[in-house]
Amino acid sequence: MNKILKQHITLIGVLFVGFLGLLDHLTGYEMSFSIFYLLPIIGVSWFHRTSRAVIISILSTLTWLIADVTSGNRYSNFIIPLWNAIMRLGFFFIITFFVANIKDLLEKEHLSARIDFLTEVNNSRAFYELAKTEINRVSRFPSPFTIAYIDIDNFKKVNDILGHNSGDELLHSLANNLKNNTRSIDIIGRLGGDEFAVFMPETNEEQAKTAINKIHKYLSEAVQSNKWPISFSIGVITCFRACKLEELIKEADNLMYSVKKDGKNGIKYKIQNTSATMPNSKQT
Repeated sequence: MNKILKQHITLIGVLFVGFLGLLDHLTGYEMSFSIFYLLPIIGVSWFHRTSRAVIISILSTLTWLIADVTSGNRYSNFIIPLWNAIMRLGFFFIITFFVANIKDLLEKEHLSARIDFLTEVNNSRAFYELAKTEINRVSRFPSPFTIAYIDIDNFKKVNDILGHNSGDELLHSLANNLKNNTRSIDIIGRLGGDEFAVFMPETNEEQAKTAINKIHKYLSEAVQSNKWPISFSIGVITCFRACKLEELIKEADNLMYSVKKDGKNGIKYKIQNTSATMPNSKQT
């Protein structure tokens, strides 16, 4: 939610508290509007920072106290309304932090449902959602984009020879290399097992070749330094108009398997919407 809308919510909360205080004062102490004070507190707690909700809670307590005193209510001791105000403030604080914690838990749950636990990149579901959003944008503002499909050659050997912990370390290292060697606008996803994809907006075939060769180079260096018995097969497809994501992923997957059939450890590029196919680039 943008900053202006959050400020409007806070302002609405303040005005609503003022309205309730006036209503409390005009109707007298015999009628209670206490539950309505929770509305701005809950609203600000949910949509804004907790600190703002604390301010609204204090404002609500003071407004309630002033309305109670000025409406003609008489107490046997002046300490009683102050005590009641402290109790109301405590109740408001409990509601404030309860709502804020519930929101934090829901946001973390939402994030965990979209992030791959092992590699800390987007999972398959999140990758498809984000990539489809970008493709929809391309349909309105045409620009080239590229999808790279990356598969680890001989990954099973790592698990069988070095153990599953080493396999997990390899996957995490691959994800970190992808994050470190791509742009902030690029979308990285683990599609399953040892297969990853990178969606690169506003990237034509020449830019894609430069970027993917760089990624392949750094991945290969990481493999050599860790002495992993693996390599990488990559299929890269560039598109110049909005296309169905599933079809592009399938085409990039086919390119990747074509690399494997040709001996693994290489890259194949293809331009969608034309018959042109860039030559295979094989690296050892």
